[in-house]
Amino acid sequence: MNFERPILETLIQRLKESRQKIQILSGPRQVGKTTLSVQALKKITQPYLQVIAESGFTTSWLDQQWAVARSLSTQHPEGAVLVIDEIQKIDNWSERVKRLWDEDTVSEKLVKVVLLGSSSLLLHRGLTESMAGRYEVIHIPHWSFTECESAFGVSLDEYLYFGGYPGALTYRHDEDRFLAYMQDAIIEPVVTRDILSQFVIHKPALLRELFRLGCEYSGQVLSYNKMIGQMHDAGNTTTLAHYLNLLDQAGVLKGIDKFANEKVRQRQSSPKLHVYNTALMTGASNISFVSTIEDPELKGRLVESVVGASLLMDSKSEVFYWREDNKEVDFILRIKGKLIAIEVKSGRKVKNLSGLNIFHKKFSPDSTLLIGTGGIPLDVFLKTPITQFL
Repeated sequence: MNFERPILETLIQRLKESRQKIQILSGPRQVGKTTLSVQALKKITQPYLQVIAESGFTTSWLDQQWAVARSLSTQHPEGAVLVIDEIQKIDNWSERVKRLWDEDTVSEKLVKVVLLGSSSLLLHRGLTESMAGRYEVIHIPHWSFTECESAFGVSLDEYLYFGGYPGALTYRHDEDRFLAYMQDAIIEPVVTRDILSQFVIHKPALLRELFRLGCEYSGQVLSYNKMIGQMHDAGNTTTLAHYLNLLDQAGVLKGIDKFANEKVRQRQSSPKLHVYNTALMTGASNISFVSTIEDPELKGRLVESVVGASLLMDSKSEVFYWREDNKEVDFILRIKGKLIAIEVKSGRKVKNLSGLNIFHKKFSPDSTLLIGTGGIPLDVFLKTPITQFL
């Protein structure tokens, strides 16, 4: 696919800098991190080496690749670029990368390094404190509606149902293959390879149940006790909170905290479950595209979830919900020191906006948005940078 994401320019610019830190491309599975690195290498003038680590490779293999890159760096005044994919498959990789990077710093060898992993969860697990100050992260989010429309020509309804995984969108005209892709390339690898095989999980069935519950109840506030009541495998609130944090780091499911002025109260609140990509909801539901889009309740859940997912894409912002008694605001966004209150009207039911009014009186947000019926059209909101609403 020749489509170029806007974030590509960020990577290219950093590779052109005379001296920089190690670049970490971090993001969920199957959002195009490898493709992004390939596109960047085609647009630079320096020589480069791009390699993929395999299970069983040792740090000596890493030494060999670095030596080749050092040799290449003498052929160009701006040095050479070394891209290592699946870096997490090498045991103790961060300690060796630190040593090699420090050696280059002392000897003034210009090897620019880009590290990628199949999942942000695995990649960040390998980063040690000794690497601090030597790297910076380029966050690669899920694909936006604008990107999917430009690359694949999807409609808004298609984006709601098939989500923003580029690999999944190629199967949007074959729903059986779409569902198989979501299970085989996204859901099972995240749960089995990224979490169960890398962390001590005492209740794997509970982790799977939590993921299923999050997809089913995306956009709804659930107390941990209520979650336990919905599951077949018993657990406790501490275990659930830990598993939810792992799913969040893997880029599939987040527990959004309640907005409060005190951090302690935020942490103690019941989370609002939200998928990072609506394809996780439909991929786990087995309900067809037509049946979902024609059902006001099902489509309404997708609408609210796609708004939440779009807000979660920005790694520099904080996303909350707000509730007091029976009054609620769907999303509270804190970005660049500003506060935005957001309500979503999907058309599935008439919403009372008194929650938005009460929140405005109590907290005086910098901006108040109504998305959907009677407000900003959903497609317009999804195509507009959130900072333009400040």
